[in-house]
Amino acid sequence: MIDHSELLSTLARADSDRIKGFAETLIDLLGDIAVLQSRTGLVMLPMRDTAGGTAFHLGEVLVSEAHICQGDRTGYGMRRGRDLEAAMAMALIDFAVTRGIGVDACASFCAQETATFVEQDRQTLRRVEATRVNMETF
Repeated sequence: MIDHSELLSTLARADSDRIKGFAETLIDLLGDIAVLQSRTGLVMLPMRDTAGGTAFHLGEVLVSEAHICQGDRTGYGMRRGRDLEAAMAMALIDFAVTRGIGVDACASFCAQETATFVEQDRQTLRRVEATRVNMETF
């Protein structure tokens, strides 16, 4: 079973072209769905001060949001930027998992995307570490 929070976190960060392509494979399996909302907007970006531990808002972030339903089942997607198609793709995948449609394929897609994130994060941390200065050596 896919953890819903992890699913949404992975889909929110997934590559735009890959998520759209994968969602296309699910559309015919889902039947008729209603689009409740497809829009862009601004949300506050919360951060935590590492020194004091206090929360603050860094600023606003542009997001795309999609919300779909079929009966009492819903799918939701919110992604950074102005890409309504990617947000809709996220909502379709969320909806498919909620309905139990293509769950194995969705889990496999998410696992591949997560592996990509892990590698990207590892490379970013290596680049950051290369710029670290040890002040004790001066």
